[in-house]
Amino acid sequence: MPVHERYDAVIVGGGHNGLVAAAYLARAGRSVLVLERLGNTGGAAVSTRPFTGVDARLSRYSYLVSLLPRKIVRDLGLDFRVRGRTVSSYTPVERDGRPTGLLVGGGERRTREAFARLTGSEREYESWQRFYGMTGRVAQRVFPTLTEPLPTREELRARIDDEDAWRILFEEPVGKAVEENFADDLVRGVVLTDALIGTFADAHDPSLRQNRCFLYHVIGGGTGAWDVPVGGMGALTDAITGAARAAGAVIETGHEVLRIDTDGESAEITYRTAEGEGVVAARHVLVNASPQELAHLTGDESPAPAEGAQLKVNMLLKRLPRLRDTSVDPREAFSGTFHIAEGYEQLAAAHAQAAAGELPSAPPSEIYCHSLTDPSILGPELVERGYQTLTLFGLHTPARLFERDNDSVREELLKSTLAQLDAHLAEPLADCLATDADGRPCIEAKTPLDLERDLRLPGGNIFHRDLAFPYAQEGTGRWGVETRHANVMLCGAGAVRGGGVSGVPGHNAAKAVLESLTGTA
Repeated sequence: MPVHERYDAVIVGGGHNGLVAAAYLARAGRSVLVLERLGNTGGAAVSTRPFTGVDARLSRYSYLVSLLPRKIVRDLGLDFRVRGRTVSSYTPVERDGRPTGLLVGGGERRTREAFARLTGSEREYESWQRFYGMTGRVAQRVFPTLTEPLPTREELRARIDDEDAWRILFEEPVGKAVEENFADDLVRGVVLTDALIGTFADAHDPSLRQNRCFLYHVIGGGTGAWDVPVGGMGALTDAITGAARAAGAVIETGHEVLRIDTDGESAEITYRTAEGEGVVAARHVLVNASPQELAHLTGDESPAPAEGAQLKVNMLLKRLPRLRDTSVDPREAFSGTFHIAEGYEQLAAAHAQAAAGELPSAPPSEIYCHSLTDPSILGPELVERGYQTLTLFGLHTPARLFERDNDSVREELLKSTLAQLDAHLAEPLADCLATDADGRPCIEAKTPLDLERDLRLPGGNIFHRDLAFPYAQEGTGRWGVETRHANVMLCGAGAVRGGGVSGVPGHNAAKAVLESLTGTA
């Protein structure tokens, strides 16, 4: 690249949010350059073939879609689809010495019967309907605001127009509402899990970190549904990359940005490639990286990293395992979210043990099978032979637990996590695992420290920082992407209303730039 070539906007990082920003700006007629450190675009929203010689293209990190607005798909003309899951979740449990469980999905009558069979009455199901009716109404009112300028707290409260919902979601620890609305320990746990994905918090944490996590997990698409990306998560990144390039954006991989020098009106971006260093000038810089990386690049004081707390496991199976609960077909149980060791008291015990510096003795996790909904991620031969994928996401495993020896703790945690799953299976999962071309089991696990190393996520936090309520607060700016430098925007997951695979920070950063240039977005 020529030294001191100038662009209207340089985007640091080619993750999905940066690519969304690039596509919007290029479609608005702006000259755009994307600089990506790795040899590929996508960041955490990628598909890879992790197992040697095996034709299975898995969503390696991010794996489900809920928060991506259809507006972005339409605006950018993306060739990207998702498929809904007919089963929401299945949670196995042993009661009165027999294996049973709770299947949510397959129609209202079937779900109602499943609740009654587990709990002995219809009260829990009726409470479930009321509670998620409330979150559904909130979702319809809050989700459209994510791609608008930030509302104030009072504006959002007025838009929700439900004081009980506001209190439950925005003011009191969500554990209070869970305990007030549900009596069954298993049902309570299933509800609470949405507050703990990638978030290390107790149900009654006064910081309300768990509430913010819960809110983002129930508002997606205005419904709270979590869908399967057809073709894997990489299909989304590929579609956005194609849209950005078609609009004229220049995308360069293997370009690591080292420094951003800005006077608020123009900027110089210093980068490094295998051939050496270079500099490019821009009117605006959009940083698709963590707040810590932004501070490093601009020479500002870095905020403390928010600790990640998850285990991500990818597997390929020769067949789905049989369940001890023979009333449920494994193809149904694993097509939704399969909850393991996620009763309410189990979640509390796991959090307490991890907070004390110990691995949970019964690690909680949730699992689903992408290939049951979208077999296109597997090669034809694997589909014909009945192979299936499994994706496991473990909770309450903060980065601090891995600091003494990441490799050995990862192995120990994986073993105990799979043991919790095996307790509900009629055959060991190990007997179902496929093997790669070298004869090794097709299973890989990623800890927070692995994510920090591979993707530069500080603390391994999948959201880049603690999630924020989606309203304006001191210093958030009009769109939630502004920084103290007038021409530098944060377009990554660490922006207000960031987190998850959404494209929202990219959209909002592009709107902020266009608004500053023309007075209208």
